[in-house]
Amino acid sequence: MSLCYHAPVFAPSDILLRSRLIRREGRKWFTEAEIVDGAGTVLTTAESMWVTAKQPIIRGTHKMANSKYEYVKAFEQPDILLPNTWIVVRIDGRGFHKLTDRYGFKKPNDRRALDLMNAAAVEVMKDLPDICIAYGISDEYRKLVTTIVSTFTAHYVYQWGTYFPDTPLQPPHLPSFDGRAVVYPNTRIFRDYMSWRQVDCHINNLYNTTFWTMVQQGGMSNTDAEQELKGTVSSDKNEILFKRFGINYNNEEEIYKKGSVLYRQYQLEEAKPAGGKVAEQEEYTTQDANVSRSQQEKLKKLRRKAQVVVEHVDIIKDEFWERRPWIISGKPGKLPTDV
Repeated sequence: MSLCYHAPVFAPSDILLRSRLIRREGRKWFTEAEIVDGAGTVLTTAESMWVTAKQPIIRGTHKMANSKYEYVKAFEQPDILLPNTWIVVRIDGRGFHKLTDRYGFKKPNDRRALDLMNAAAVEVMKDLPDICIAYGISDEYRKLVTTIVSTFTAHYVYQWGTYFPDTPLQPPHLPSFDGRAVVYPNTRIFRDYMSWRQVDCHINNLYNTTFWTMVQQGGMSNTDAEQELKGTVSSDKNEILFKRFGINYNNEEEIYKKGSVLYRQYQLEEAKPAGGKVAEQEEYTTQDANVSRSQQEKLKKLRRKAQVVVEHVDIIKDEFWERRPWIISGKPGKLPTDV
């Protein structure tokens, strides 16, 4: 396998998967996969064995049991994700810049559009109880590729009329989403990922709020506003908003500054001192990965009983996770009515 990159190759925060052939024994191929960070530190390793077919799979005269065309099934490859990891499914709107213009979304934020995204995400979490948390910014959703994306799209389209009653959907301007799965090997990296998304939410919203205020209230062109904001930092943007337009960014709605976090609600626990808690939850995630089918069904039923809530809170600090340990552990807590 050869990979070509444009410098710089990797950032320190990148997580990489690399594999190599260890040995071959006849038709058996043994490979080793490593997950490493941007600094080259190996985070975890796994070995795999592959068995090649005795006969070539594709031949000009190859016939299957039911049809000579069924050989094409040999091209289907299983999509396998590493076990005992955090699997994040990222959903992004496709061509949403044109779609928002077509249906007159308000800028920099349209609360109707954000509420619609949240409503679709809530229904996905109801339909798929194995999802433990979701986080949304703009037209992007996480932890919500095929079943999840299609379910999200279906609910988004179905509920469109509730939030945009005066602008019905019309082809070819129909919303669609793409998705991809990313695997994170431990809880610390998963939490860092979630923190990164919330930091990005704040940075993007502060820029968009300043940009559109300069355009809509300041009468500037898009080009002029973009040029003036080039190279500015957060304090510069806050100063522009306050001194020119009398806007205190701290008073903006939390949904715009922090995004939306969705999870199943159980009784909150007391915040605990840092240290030990994450390690304990990590141990549970690893040890209880192979639960029986009956146990899995029982957990799903318990999760379905919990209400999916939408909040706009800080998920970077430990307190959010300490008071909601079921998100990391996977063990449903006590329902608020179970006193």
